[in-house]
Amino acid sequence: MNAGKTLQIPFSPPDITEHEVNAVIDTLKSGWITTGPKTKLLEEKIAAYTNSGKAVCLNSATAAMELTLRILGIGQGDEVITSAYTYTASASVIHHTGAKIVLVDTAKDSFQMDYDRLEKAITEKTKAIIPVDIAGVMCDYDRIFEIASRKKHLFHPTNELQEAFGRVIVLADAAHSFGAVYKGRKSGEAADFTSLSFHAVKNLTTAEGGAVIWKDIPGIDNEELYKQYMLLSLHGQSKDALTKNKLGGWEYDILYPAYKCNMTDIMASIGLAQFQRYDSLLEKRKQIIERYDQELAEQGLDILKHYTDDYSSSGHLYLVRLKGRDESYRNYVIEEMARNGISTNVHYKPLPLHTAYKNMGFDIQDFPNAFAVYQNEITLPLHTLLSDEDIEYVMFFFKKILRGNFLAAKVGERANV
Repeated sequence: MNAGKTLQIPFSPPDITEHEVNAVIDTLKSGWITTGPKTKLLEEKIAAYTNSGKAVCLNSATAAMELTLRILGIGQGDEVITSAYTYTASASVIHHTGAKIVLVDTAKDSFQMDYDRLEKAITEKTKAIIPVDIAGVMCDYDRIFEIASRKKHLFHPTNELQEAFGRVIVLADAAHSFGAVYKGRKSGEAADFTSLSFHAVKNLTTAEGGAVIWKDIPGIDNEELYKQYMLLSLHGQSKDALTKNKLGGWEYDILYPAYKCNMTDIMASIGLAQFQRYDSLLEKRKQIIERYDQELAEQGLDILKHYTDDYSSSGHLYLVRLKGRDESYRNYVIEEMARNGISTNVHYKPLPLHTAYKNMGFDIQDFPNAFAVYQNEITLPLHTLLSDEDIEYVMFFFKKILRGNFLAAKVGERANV
């Protein structure tokens, strides 16, 4: 790294190559740009990759979660549990259905919900749990299913699909964990249903977009369940555009007033191109994480572990806690990194700190562990466009700031490192 050279390190730009560009051009020239053959092909590849029974591509992970809750028949009078330490989508979808949001604090010094508190939160009204696979690390699904099994005597199914489970249903918010593995199971085969995100900042992108995948459910026909998603995602229309486009096939019916959240073939073509190099993208993320871990090993930080004997992360985010520090110091570090062209972030501001959730009656004082994690968390840039020089640059400034001798580390004053 040359002395005096200021780099600009974005937080998480999309990794787009000529391969993706050409795939989009091919779709544009094909004459079919909305939901069609490429979307269906992407669904097949996702289902196969995750060892799942079926996949449905939609315009977001948020839509994937909400449609799943609606297909499960969850609504007014029901309760759905999720973590207080997450992005709003994990909880807003519960609110949209009319069900009650039940937030659970994280465990002490953890980014995952407190599983003991989760068990205590389950009541006769609880219909689903939405665990959050934060940063690409999957939750403890063995523990979650043990809890759901122990509490099955409280579960009162109200439709055939709920009866097929006979217990609280586990819908994973796996927006971060596509490609992760937990005890030999991929993200997508650990939970009952799994919601994936392909947003621009995610490991695999379709610009916007997401998918829901599920394991085979005894007594439930996968094709019938797939059709329910298709109806809900396209106005309740009995034929999709591809079917209507067949000669003489114009006529259709609207079975009920539904929603509009389908994926397009333009989006799917980006995803298909990304899929062809996804293994190498995951490997690059792992290499960056291992480099960060090595560089920061002696800094006295609490760093989320991405790779252990039990699990392998998708390496989506690099979460660091500045132990013993508060919000003011964390924000100072963010500002100093930004002054030197390094973009960082915070994952996450707990939901009870946001106006919308305060207005629902949530109080951050009821979630002390989530607040303690949040107040000194900083997320370093982690993406597959980072060069070795970029990584060296990020580490140089981050360590200098933490050591308290930042003035000596100004760009124009440092020697080669």
